[in-house]
Formats: sequence, structure tokens, C-alpha cells
Amino acid sequence: MNRSLLFDAVRDVLGRPFRQHEVETIDRALDELVDGAPVQKGRQTSPRGVALIKKFEGLARVQEDGSIVSYPDPGTGGAPWTIGWGATGPGIGPGTIWTREQADRRLAADIDRHAADVSRAIGHTRTSQGQFDALVSFHYNTGAIHRATLTRHHVAGNYEAASREFARWNKAGGLVLRGLIRRRAEEARLYRSGV
Repeated sequence: MNRSLLFDAVRDVLGRPFRQHEVETIDRALDELVDGAPVQKGRQTSPRGVALIKKFEGLARVQEDGSIVSYPDPGTGGAPWTIGWGATGPGIGPGTIWTREQADRRLAADIDRHAADVSRAIGHTRTSQGQFDALVSFHYNTGAIHRATLTRHHVAGNYEAASREFARWNKAGGLVLRGLIRRRAEEARLYRSGV
């Protein structure tokens, strides 16, 4: 489902940008429509997992007055526009300004959504908290939990092979990035700590 089309249409009808709570409310409703059931809380990301995500996402473009402004994708110079702790999507574009509270609230909602995705992808597979946190961080950054070989190895209980798969996800725009090499190494370390 292309959510951008819906968000663009509603924004046109409203004649104004969305407020963050409106985006979150609409996103939850769409999740229920697509999945047929409300997103279940299930497993939670631990403070250690949240800290890992925050470390690599960073809180960018904080102004002197404490407000946070959006910025364009470095690769395209435009879309997708990003704000806060790496948030993208409907309602975020040129000129979007958030408070720290909005950025933190969006981060918590995004982490919960990604944790629910990971829970669905791994089902009832035996998973330690460290493994779960590493998988959530990986998915938060890549969006690939449902298609990654890493997930298939984890579900099969082949944890050593799964831990090696993190390193393969070190590219953006076809280029190997040092930041992604570091992130994947820390995710793999956290994943192995729970084995």
C-alpha cells in the first residue's frame, strides 16, 4: 500500500501539513487495515537496544532554540526528507519543524512499530533480549527484516550464520559506508551477546 498517496490527498483536503499525532493516528489505522488486526505490543526493545538505535541515528539539526528541522536525503538532495531520530515519511518535508518531545515520541512509536515487525517475522523462535534488540536496530535502519537471509538463519536457529549476515548490510546507494560497517558490527556484537 502506497501510504504517501493517501497522506498527500488528505493533506490537500486539509490545506495544511499534518501534526505529528495525526500522522501517528493515521499510521495505526492503516496498520490495522493492512494487517487485519491492531499491532500487538508483544516484545519490547530494551534500553540497550534503544541506545544503540539513538547512537547511530543521531538527533540531527537541533537549532539554538531547541527546535529540530528537517533535512534532505544526502544522496538525493531531496526526498526522503528526514527529521529527529531518522524519522521519514508522510508529513515530513522541507520546512518541517519539531520539538524534542515530538522527535522522542516519534522515535518511541517507530521503535514499537519495528519491534512488532520483528516479532511477526521471527514468530515464536527462541530469541534473547540482545538478539531481539539487534534485530530491531537492523530493521529500523534497513526495513529488511522480512526479506533478509539473516532472519531466515535466526528462525532456523542458526545463530552463528545469522550473526555473520549483519556485515553484508553495509551499503547505501551501492556504496560501502563506514557508519554502516560500525553499526552492523555493534548489532552483531549485541546479537551474539544473547546467544
